[in-house]
Amino acid sequence: MNHDEHYSDDYIEGILAAARVFAFVGASANKSRPSYFAMKYLLGKGYIVHPVNPGQAGKEILGRLAYTTIADLPAPVDVIDIFRNSDDALDVTRQAIAEKDRLGIKVIWMQIGVRNDTAAAEAEAAGLQVVMNRCPKIEYGRLSGEISWAGVNSRTISSRKPKLSKFGVQSHVLREAD
Repeated sequence: MNHDEHYSDDYIEGILAAARVFAFVGASANKSRPSYFAMKYLLGKGYIVHPVNPGQAGKEILGRLAYTTIADLPAPVDVIDIFRNSDDALDVTRQAIAEKDRLGIKVIWMQIGVRNDTAAAEAEAAGLQVVMNRCPKIEYGRLSGEISWAGVNSRTISSRKPKLSKFGVQSHVLREAD
């Protein structure tokens, strides 16, 4: 796959619709860090998110137990979301590939600003999907329509409230709130 700067909406939407469990490698307990915001958002949408951070191992981040490494994670994990720098992405990807069968990993997702073509090639050779330089929180909001509903310019004018069941996860959350 070409990972230049564009992924089709169908590709991203397919990943977000199929995934139920994320592991955030480089998750932070600091409320001002992007990983904290993204984790909080995805938890609010009904996803399970496991934080991976050796400095926080055994502690909780947003009520979720933090793990030392990918090898310590419980199965299943659909997406490994990398909140580390681009150089570290290769090692994280190799750890994920080593645990792919045990955990059921399907996707390597590298956050905004994280790009490693060698890691992407190795992940794809191992049968994994890859997303680089994107945030699942932002992509979810963009594809569900929540970003434009909140007043962010999506180049679409509409007075319609977004459909909150687009990925199938939120409908469960909304039913529980009723």
